[in-house]
Amino acid sequence: MVIDVHVHPGFYGTISKDPGEVELRKKAAGWDLMSPHPEKVTFTQMDAFGVDKLVLLPLDLTTTMGGWVCTNEEIKTLVDLAPERFIGFASVDPRRKDAPEVLEHAFKNLGLCGLKLNPCKQAFFPADPMMDPIYKLCQKYNKPIMFHAGMSWEPNCLMKYGHPLNFEEVAQRYPEVRMCMAHFGWPWAVETAALILKYPNLYTDTAALYMDSPEAFMDQIFNRTWGPLWFEHNFADKVMFGSNNPRFRSARIKRGLDSIEMREETREKLLGGNALRFLGMEG
Repeated sequence: MVIDVHVHPGFYGTISKDPGEVELRKKAAGWDLMSPHPEKVTFTQMDAFGVDKLVLLPLDLTTTMGGWVCTNEEIKTLVDLAPERFIGFASVDPRRKDAPEVLEHAFKNLGLCGLKLNPCKQAFFPADPMMDPIYKLCQKYNKPIMFHAGMSWEPNCLMKYGHPLNFEEVAQRYPEVRMCMAHFGWPWAVETAALILKYPNLYTDTAALYMDSPEAFMDQIFNRTWGPLWFEHNFADKVMFGSNNPRFRSARIKRGLDSIEMREETREKLLGGNALRFLGMEG
């Protein structure tokens, strides 16, 4: 099972009928050169490169931009369209007065499988006390959290909120809630490694934006920034395959990971087994 845990479906045709919504997504995420396409293009790419499932991530920017980069309801629509291919997450703007109600509706009524938060884009520190009702709902419903961590290329997205060390207090306060600090927390990949090694409920994913090639970037992370055996010997259960699609297609990041030497059982964990555990779908 190969699962890409980090996909932004902002241009899937089924949910891109409104030109105004599409323009907001482009503005919010810096996707200026991208445009809507039918889902069958994504399905063809998945089949060609052996990717079984995609985790779809929305983002609620209600109080900062007056809208969403895909709503929870739109994610539900996509999951219903292709439940064998799509796993849907929810999002909520933590500054909304009705944030707990929005999130509980997404878990209880829409059946979404986790929560996507971007501290840099939504402008909050993860350990801010205002987040406690949100974390408690994730704990109540046994839903994991996908956090943006580290740098973002998006406009109006301050890195100070996404430093990996900002997540330590949250991981300690909510040890039952599984949390992913996405993108290796890059450029703080060593700090990310230390945290996922120390805290059983912390994970990371490979959805970082390379500046050379997928092969060169993954070699830099796995063999140079980290020692060549750090991942395989110390936290083989804590790193998940993610692409940050549509900035990079799943196949490109998978190609970079395929170039890294590791045991086959470790590769299976990286490409899907760890995601099943993070999602609460193992066994």
